[in-house]
Amino acid sequence: MNTSHSEQDKAGLNSFGYAQELLRGMGGFSNFAISFSIISILTGAVSLYGHGFTYGGPGMMGFGWPLVALFVIFIAASMAELASAIPTAGALYHWAAVLSNRRVGWYTAWINLIGQVGIVAGIDYSVATFADPLLAGIFGYSPNNTSTLIVFGVILLSHGVLNHRGIRLVARLNDFSAWYHIAIVALLIISLGFFTAGGLQPVSYLFQVGHTFSDKPYWLAFLVGLLQAQWTFTGYDASCHTIEETHEPRVRAAWGVFTSVAFSFVFGFLMLAFVTLSVHNGKGAAGAGNAFIYVISHALGGTFGGIILWLVTLAMWFCGLSSVTSFSRMMYAFSRDGGMPLSRYWGRISRRYRTPAHAIWLAVALSFLLAVIDYIDAKLAPQSHFSTLAFLTAVSVVGLYVAYGIPIYLKLRAEARGIFLPKHKGPWSLGSWSKVVNIISLAWIVFICIVMIIPPNLIAGYALGIMMIALIIMDLVHYKAHFKGPEAALEHSIEEVLAREAEFETVPGIDAKAARHG
Repeated sequence: MNTSHSEQDKAGLNSFGYAQELLRGMGGFSNFAISFSIISILTGAVSLYGHGFTYGGPGMMGFGWPLVALFVIFIAASMAELASAIPTAGALYHWAAVLSNRRVGWYTAWINLIGQVGIVAGIDYSVATFADPLLAGIFGYSPNNTSTLIVFGVILLSHGVLNHRGIRLVARLNDFSAWYHIAIVALLIISLGFFTAGGLQPVSYLFQVGHTFSDKPYWLAFLVGLLQAQWTFTGYDASCHTIEETHEPRVRAAWGVFTSVAFSFVFGFLMLAFVTLSVHNGKGAAGAGNAFIYVISHALGGTFGGIILWLVTLAMWFCGLSSVTSFSRMMYAFSRDGGMPLSRYWGRISRRYRTPAHAIWLAVALSFLLAVIDYIDAKLAPQSHFSTLAFLTAVSVVGLYVAYGIPIYLKLRAEARGIFLPKHKGPWSLGSWSKVVNIISLAWIVFICIVMIIPPNLIAGYALGIMMIALIIMDLVHYKAHFKGPEAALEHSIEEVLAREAEFETVPGIDAKAARHG
């Protein structure tokens, strides 16, 4: 490790008033890998394949995926530029506070937190929807909502334990996950390309539009179906939330955000193309309980198809592991600034593992609670209930993208007022294209957030509305007067900051200077 770079990284964080409490043990690839693993084309694109295919038909994969990816690349570039300028684990929240004020930062943090709960719950619930029927085939039980919820809880528990144990372990698993995703996608493409029963459909089938398997007009059905791609492209802010654990963060974390989206677009399109071209019974796939399992089983047969599905499920598990890492870092950063109830508790670092242990288990608990609430709703009103996965994913898309959009808008406003100047930007910059890219990003965010809460997913809109009312009450009752924001960290003297770092560097079994590039 380059000691001078390490000292520069720590000094950069100290300049914001924060001590280097987390272990800085991630390199550029590890930073990229955590976002690439959370995006996980083998999770979002696969678990919501039935949603996209049912509403938009095969054209959803041919046109919907590239359409969403194009605009998300603009958003990722806008966020990468901000990460390079303000490299702290608070990310979206800290950017908003710096560019505007502490209250705007507080709201941004909570909206991001809502989205993070949805994404962790949605990812691990996706794993459960695949693992539950596969396990049922082995142990001979009938999968149902209750068994899926139990499997979901076990999966969350495994992610909590591993994240608690330390960033080095998780970073190694994330590195492996990135290569594993690419390998499984390649295996899936080759298998479908050579062994699909009945051969592949002509390429023109991938771009067929105008037919939906839903009861809605095609234009509306196509918009609803965009949830498949839009939810897949979430969570890439993980590269920002782990920025205090990354070497040379102003460059490496920024590239982590951008390249994770770009690579996911390419590999995801290739995978979806071959899966869709292997469909010979569109109506059967749309009507199946799990369209992806249906397609793979019919295309590759029971045994080989089953092996592929287990490999895909493991990739989803890696995705959930990374999402808990990102969520816990966001809560840790927010809590050290006093933004949450019991902040002193959630902002504590495990002296043994150098991880935000309490925040990790809070992330697990909140994600499980969100799924339980939807489970109860399904029991009470089964006729009016939309799918649990669609509910969780819509909540995460709206929460995360609103949180993504706030600092991008505030940056544009600060530039117009002459507050945010070129000298404030980091080494990763969009230059003269910055304003155009930012405006396009905001336009898409507004559009897609409206789409995500229209029928048949109104419950997600209601849930988000209730959460926003709760935030306003919390703000007016307490946080408006008592929340100091990230600027409070600047009140710490450099001696206090360095003393805090020394507490962790002398813990037995932890050598902060032994951190390696990932």
